[in-house]
Amino acid sequence: MTKINIAEKLSQFTEHWSPRIVAELNGQHLKLVKFQGEFVWHHHANEDELFLVVEGEFTMEYKDAQGEIQSIVLRKGEFLNVPKGTEHRPVAAQEVSVLLFEPVGTLNTGTAGSSPLTVADPVRI
Repeated sequence: MTKINIAEKLSQFTEHWSPRIVAELNGQHLKLVKFQGEFVWHHHANEDELFLVVEGEFTMEYKDAQGEIQSIVLRKGEFLNVPKGTEHRPVAAQEVSVLLFEPVGTLNTGTAGSSPLTVADPVRI
């Protein structure tokens, strides 16, 4: 067993949109990520994702069943489950730090594929 200090792990990198694996649990990766600005619209056909805000705030934009864009603001200490198949993109006016829970092998850009923001093999820290 190893204790993980989230603040210490976050201090190890500065890049935005580049998730880092910090642990694995029952087929799930726990990843830390920092981001600012707009991500690409995408969805995950087979994976749910959980976004837990560690520092800052961001807006999760998503498309409802009618294709209309909706949004949810998430602040420090709040989390959101994004169900598989839901078209979404995180947007942050200022830098935000987030802990992600995703099945092992989940591509950060999902159906957006080979976006410049795609991280095919996240670093483990």
